[in-house]
Amino acid sequence: MAANRLKNLNKAGKKSTARRGFSLAEVLAALIIGSMVLVAVLGIYSRAENSAAAVTRKIEESCLPGEILQRIAEDLDRIIASDPSTKITIDSTRFDQGYQTAQLAIRKTFFDGKNQEQILEEIVWQAGYSSDANCLTLYRSHSGIALEDKLLEEKRESWEKAYPFIPICTGLTFFKVQVPRGQDFQDRWTSPALPPGITVTISFGEATPTVRGTLDVQDEAKITRTIAIDRTRKIGFEIAPIEAVGKQGP
Repeated sequence: MAANRLKNLNKAGKKSTARRGFSLAEVLAALIIGSMVLVAVLGIYSRAENSAAAVTRKIEESCLPGEILQRIAEDLDRIIASDPSTKITIDSTRFDQGYQTAQLAIRKTFFDGKNQEQILEEIVWQAGYSSDANCLTLYRSHSGIALEDKLLEEKRESWEKAYPFIPICTGLTFFKVQVPRGQDFQDRWTSPALPPGITVTISFGEATPTVRGTLDVQDEAKITRTIAIDRTRKIGFEIAPIEAVGKQGP
């Protein structure tokens, strides 16, 4: 009797032990199902991330041009307001790997005790081709005796000699600076006198080849801002006589 009970207990133990394990087929099925779920989750996450990046890129593309143009306007206002004798040079006749580029230099100088002209402060905006991104990168340089950060003056002086230009943004496909002259525009300005204003045009749109072998962007993808150089200048005007006003037609 006792021997039968012992046999039954041994059989029950073997059955319970066998139930605790999984077969190879069950393990493989679990791995396959888990992998399928993981791939599906990663695919959903990747699509959501791409959608978020696209939305962010659209927002940046709409905001970034305005921020760049505003920064250029602030540089012009700040330096020219402090010293009306500031010189401005413009060169928009450049092409880099087919892309339209330009250089805008704002320079404030003074004469030292030896009557030699020294650069007190100079800001340069220019774009250059970047082979990594296959587009233009916009750079800004701030140099001169009046450095941007007084706390880092000693270290920054040697640093600026090696890397004078700081990248502002990449992805640019068009950068042009002009001087409005009536109905036309002037691509170069080297006169010691200040221009009445400048027109800055930038774009992040797709560049397409032209018949001249260069690259251009559609006009609707270009963003342009005209910046007055001397906003405090006096504007002369005349009041027409009442008789003349009355004779004018509708």
